[in-house]
Amino acid sequence: MDGRLHHVGYVVSSIQRAVPGFQTSLTATWDGNVFHDPIQKVRVTFLSTPHSHDAQIELIEPAAEDSPVAKFLEKGGGLHHLCYEVPQLEKTLERSRAQKALVIKRPQPAVAFQGRRIAWILTPQKLLIELLEVDAKDRV
Repeated sequence: MDGRLHHVGYVVSSIQRAVPGFQTSLTATWDGNVFHDPIQKVRVTFLSTPHSHDAQIELIEPAAEDSPVAKFLEKGGGLHHLCYEVPQLEKTLERSRAQKALVIKRPQPAVAFQGRRIAWILTPQKLLIELLEVDAKDRV
């Protein structure tokens, strides 16, 4: 992957009920912000570990019965995906396709990232990866 690991996503039945356990287990902090993303049909929040360079932990709760993560939750939830922040989303998708990954969701804006675009791929190894476009102000 040509970007940095931004976060690790976990599907939970309730963000409010899950946060205390994640805080304790990971010595993580939580700012209390929960984002509702009607496009993704989820609610998400982020926790940070004590080391500022670590990837964040994303907790994902279905926001509708037809949420893309609802069936995953029915099977028990848990570790869902890795998210990489990439400098050039389209080029990363192109490179991923060349490596036989399936693009399962094309680029679309994400509420939790102030409208920055995300896309989803599934690698031949069955690893679900979210790709997050680098913020335009951070591009060189």
